[in-house]
Amino acid sequence: MTKELMQQAARNLKKAVPLMLKHQIPTTPTNYALWYAYVGEQTPALNKQLDTIVEQYKTCPPVSSELLYREFVSDPVELDVIDMRQNLEAMATELSQSLKDTNLDATQFQTRIDSNFDKLNRIEEEGVSLEKVLGLVRNLVKESDDIRSSTEFFTGQLSKAQQEIEALKLQLKQSEKDVLFDALTGILNRRAFDDDFKGILNQSPDGTCLILVDIDHFKAFNDNYGHQLGDQVLKAVAKRLSEACRDGVKIYRYGGEEFAILLPNKQLRTARHLAEAMRRSLEKVSLKDRRKESTINNITASFGVAQWQPSMTNSQLIEQADKLLYEAKRLGRNRVMPISN
Repeated sequence: MTKELMQQAARNLKKAVPLMLKHQIPTTPTNYALWYAYVGEQTPALNKQLDTIVEQYKTCPPVSSELLYREFVSDPVELDVIDMRQNLEAMATELSQSLKDTNLDATQFQTRIDSNFDKLNRIEEEGVSLEKVLGLVRNLVKESDDIRSSTEFFTGQLSKAQQEIEALKLQLKQSEKDVLFDALTGILNRRAFDDDFKGILNQSPDGTCLILVDIDHFKAFNDNYGHQLGDQVLKAVAKRLSEACRDGVKIYRYGGEEFAILLPNKQLRTARHLAEAMRRSLEKVSLKDRRKESTINNITASFGVAQWQPSMTNSQLIEQADKLLYEAKRLGRNRVMPISN
């Protein structure tokens, strides 16, 4: 690096660090790289998106940081989970074939051993010459060497394959851990929620509201129409809820048929109004069951809405929203709790 580049790097760091402190950004390598790129002002799209996020949240939530880093800063070569799975499958197939080959060698060896022993048993009866006896012994030695070589080769392959499989499993586990989106619905997943929820409440909690949403009678959809249509219900609900998420509001698949929605810098009244609008919107969702040639238009959900208070822990905010959600269920479903703020 030239002296001029080093000086520029130092200037950028001097700009980046105070900004990170101002917005309560954790000092992780990813965040350093992201904010270093931001103050360098070489990527207008990055700066625009980051400015918008900070304006909405008064900070940058962990998942937003990670996604911006992946889009604008990181090396585009990503670990391919599908390729890794295929490698594991190919290795397992190869290992299985090696085992079959070794078993075949062992079976053939046993057949040859039995044949040679039969010949040895006939030595006394038939008066076989010394030269033939030595020939039989040489065959036994050679065939023993053959099976030993085959077994040693397989054992070596097995050991190597086991090491490679363990390494791939570790990579696969790490790669899957890095996935932030739910495969079925396409929205952010529970891991993303946990990261953002913790980050927002640690960095800029004032005015944060949480909405928990649970699809009413979801088990009945699966029981009556099958899991495939149940999946369609989940996707349709996620899509309709996502369409209402603007101005920094983010939706996550919380688990099963439950969704979580985080609202930054909002009041409980605003969050409740949004939940009510979402509830009414879901009532209009309809799906076609092609197997029974019927239309499903009774999709509803219950909502629990809570706002962070200075005395609350993270878990207490979730418990409050969860308690209100189940109160909505108890009162007949398809409603938002609390009724008013």
